Amino acid sequence: MMNWTQRNLQFSRKRRGFHLVTRDIVDQLPEIGDLRCGMLHLFLQHTSAALTLNENADPDVQVDLEASMNAIAPESFPYIHTCEGPDDMPAHVKSSLLGASLMIPVQDGHLALGTWQGIYLVEHRNHATPRRVVATLWGE
Repeated sequence: MMNWTQRNLQFSRKRRGFHLVTRDIVDQLPEIGDLRCGMLHLFLQHTSAALTLNENADPDVQVDLEASMNAIAPESFPYIHTCEGPDDMPAHVKSSLLGASLMIPVQDGHLALGTWQGIYLVEHRNHATPRRVVATLWGE
């Protein structure tokens, strides 16, 4: 029989950058441990932050990813949408590039992530608000 769980996860304000949240997600969803085979869908309810999978071993990767995103969508670009500050429109661009959702398989009670993979909440704003993620878990 297929089991379903859906929960709203809350993340405190984070500074701008890439934040490893894998452990936070697993801690808030103990039902993962009950599944032999399943899927976890994560949906971020914001347009100026993102979710992504990337290397979780070397913190230099987080620094380089942030620098790369800033080079791709700099605050100095002549954006038209500027009413929410100079970091807002670049945040929307970065969010569109990385995305607002992830699907991760669950295998034998664990997220089936690769050896060096971690889930990141990516904050693109200089002065962020707390972030919400809808987590939907299903499987058997």
